[in-house]
Amino acid sequence: MTRKHIRDTSWNITLLLIVLAIVLIFLPLYLTVVIALKNPQEMAHVLAWPQVIQWANFSRAWDMVSYPQKFFNTFRITVFALIFTLITNSMVAYAIARNRKKSRFFNFLYYYLISAMFIPFNVLMLPLVKQANQLHIDNIVGITFLYIVFGLPMNTFLYNGYIKALPTSLEEAAVIDGANPWQVFFRVIFPLLTPINATVGILTFMWTWNDFLMPLVLLSKPDQQTLQLSQYVFQGQFSTDYNLAFASYLMALIPILVVYLLAQKWIIGGITAGAVKQ
Repeated sequence: MTRKHIRDTSWNITLLLIVLAIVLIFLPLYLTVVIALKNPQEMAHVLAWPQVIQWANFSRAWDMVSYPQKFFNTFRITVFALIFTLITNSMVAYAIARNRKKSRFFNFLYYYLISAMFIPFNVLMLPLVKQANQLHIDNIVGITFLYIVFGLPMNTFLYNGYIKALPTSLEEAAVIDGANPWQVFFRVIFPLLTPINATVGILTFMWTWNDFLMPLVLLSKPDQQTLQLSQYVFQGQFSTDYNLAFASYLMALIPILVVYLLAQKWIIGGITAGAVKQ
């Protein structure tokens, strides 16, 4: 087999994979848009574009899910979880990263947190529901706190690699100038964490906004439901109104899609920076 033949074969395989990826990504999105714009009588031909666009599906879905209230609940949980995740998780990761080589306790703590990444949420779900009920944190405030805690393992892993690449001479100089540990972190270290903070923030925002399972098992009151949980309203006992459901899915998708498109460059850049090893 000649080199030219190998190159042509590799190019054909690459082109085939690109086409396959495009189909797998855009076909579900196309179906979502098409179904949301149809009326029930046109559902026999799912792939066909609707003859008359049903914009009323969006207004009806808006009213059925109580979109403003559910949007505000989701937004409140996401924003507070994001802010406190950046502050608390970076502090924990900083303490671990700077003391792992000095202390067995911090080294154990690092691997203890990392090991939590391999435990599925389904395993913790039933004990979590029982404890949340006993502690009265099965509400918006409690689930916000749980998002901060459950994000700690992955965020510790990301922060640790980034912080290890920062020179300790910066902290030593700040200590010589009279800074205490809190001042060293918030005035010297935290501003340098901007790239990885952006990555952790985006991933936290996307995970919290899109999550369905934790609100499902913890938020029992209808007025506290998130936007994703409220999608159950379209499922009846014997049928599902797919047109209104998909219209609602699109309205729930748009905010996170906008955030991702505006901030996607920070995701890859921050993860790459967090992978730096000494």
